[in-house]
Amino acid sequence: MVILLNSDDGIARIFGLLKERELFIQDPKALQHIFMKDQHIYEEMTSFVANNKLVFGDGIASILGEHHKRQRKMLNPAFSTAHMKLMTSQFLEVTYKVRVRVHFWLVRLSLFSATSFSCVELMEWLTRTALEIVAQSAFGTTWDPVTEGHNEHRFISSAKLLGYVPPPHHSDAFEPFSYEFIQGLPAYTRFLTSLYPSKNLRKMFEIGDTMTEISLELFNEKKAALETGSAAFKNNHTDILSILMEANSKASDADKLPDTEVVAQISTLTFAAMDTNSSALCRLFWLLAKHQDVQDKLRAEIREAKHNFDGEPTYDQLAGLAYLDAVCRETLRLYPPAATIGREYVDHSLFPLLRADSSTIDVFTLARTRKDAILPLSKPIKMADGRYEKYLWGPDSYEWKPERWLTPIPDKLVEARIPGVYSHLMTFIGGGRSCIEFRFSEMEMKAIVYVLIDHFRFSPSKQEITWIMGGLTTPSVDPNQLKPQMPLLVSRAA
Repeated sequence: MVILLNSDDGIARIFGLLKERELFIQDPKALQHIFMKDQHIYEEMTSFVANNKLVFGDGIASILGEHHKRQRKMLNPAFSTAHMKLMTSQFLEVTYKVRVRVHFWLVRLSLFSATSFSCVELMEWLTRTALEIVAQSAFGTTWDPVTEGHNEHRFISSAKLLGYVPPPHHSDAFEPFSYEFIQGLPAYTRFLTSLYPSKNLRKMFEIGDTMTEISLELFNEKKAALETGSAAFKNNHTDILSILMEANSKASDADKLPDTEVVAQISTLTFAAMDTNSSALCRLFWLLAKHQDVQDKLRAEIREAKHNFDGEPTYDQLAGLAYLDAVCRETLRLYPPAATIGREYVDHSLFPLLRADSSTIDVFTLARTRKDAILPLSKPIKMADGRYEKYLWGPDSYEWKPERWLTPIPDKLVEARIPGVYSHLMTFIGGGRSCIEFRFSEMEMKAIVYVLIDHFRFSPSKQEITWIMGGLTTPSVDPNQLKPQMPLLVSRAA
C-alpha cells in the first residue's frame, strides 16, 4: 500500500478479484473534488451501506443523500464542542475505574512495582473502557461497572462479536441488487436473506437483533421519561441520546426522525465508537511501548499539568497539553484506524490533480484529458490522505515523530488543503459524511492516555503483534484468529 500510493501523481490503478478495476487516490486536489465539490457524485460503497442497514437499521451510517443530511442535522448539536466539554469528566471517571481495576488485578498476579512487569491483554481493557464511556456519555446508562465478578452485558457481547464476524462477500453483480432489495422489500428481507448461503450473514442478523432489542428498551425508557417530564430526565439529559430525543420532539414534521431511526443511532454510534476508538488507542499504546523516550516525555508533561491543575482537567486543559496532542495527532496521521476510505462514483466525473501538469483525470480510464467521457456507474475508489507523501510531510513522512506537531506544519501541506475535518488529515474524512463523532473520539483518546500513562508504564511483550488490515486495522498475535489481541507488559510508573 505504501509503495503503491507513493506514486508521482498520487493516483494508481490496480486490478482486484476477477480483474475488477479499482483506483487508489491520495492527491489532495482530487480529494477536494471527491469529498467537497462533487461529493454528491461520490457516494459510500454499496456494500458498506447495505451491511450497516442489515445490522443497525436506518442509522446515520446506513443511509444516503437527503435522508442522511436530515439525520445529521438532527445529530449535530449533540456532538458540538460545547457538549463535549460537559462529557470530559465522564471520560475521566470511567478511565479511573478501569485504572483501579487493572491495578488490583496486577497486584494479585505479582508484586506490582516499578521493577516487576505483568502481561496485560490491553485490547480487552481498552474496549471495555470505550464501551462504558459511550454508554454513560452517549446514552446515560451503564453497561460495565468495571467490578469483579460482573457478567458482561448482552449489548457489549454483541458489539464485540460483531467486530469479529467478517461481512458477507458481495460480488459486483450482487451489491447493487442487495441494496435495492433491502431498501425496497423490508418486509421480506429476513426471509429472502435467510435463503442466501452465508453463515456470517445470519450471524450478523442475530447480533443486530440483540442490539436492536436492547436499544429499543433504552429508547422506550428515555421516551417515557421525556413525555412525563420526569425529574430524572431533566437532571440527566446531557447524554447524546437525550439531547437527540428532546430536539426531535420539538422538530417540525419535515425534520422529525421516526422512532425507528432514533433507535438505530444507538447501535450505530456504539459500534463506531467502540471499533475505531479501540483500534486507535491500541496503536497509540503499542507505539508508546516501543518508544520509551516518548512515553517518558508524555508522562512528564501529564504530571506537571496535574500539579498545576485545580482538580481534574477540563476539556480545554486536556486540549492544551501540547505533547499529548502531538502524540495523538501523529498516531492518527500515520496509523488511522481505517487505512483507506471507499467511495463509488454514480455519475460522469472528471477531477484535477495537484501535480499532473494541471490536467484532469478520467476516473475510469486514468487517461489525462480535457474532454468529457462517458463513465460506467458504481466503480470503487479507495482513498488515503497522502500521509506517506514526502512532498507534503517531508523526508521523514514514514516515521512516527510526535515532535513534528510542535512546530509549524509545512507550507505545502497547508496549501494542499486536504479536505479533512481534523488537522490536515483524512482520518475522520471530510465533507457531508465526515465522522460526526470526531471530537468525542479525540477527547476520549486524550482522557484515557492522561489517566493510564500517569500510573502505568507500558513495554512490549515477548509476543509479536501483527496488525491486520481489514475494514479497520486491528492487532493480533495470531493472524488466523479473528479476535483482536494486544498483550503488553505493564508495571507501575516510577
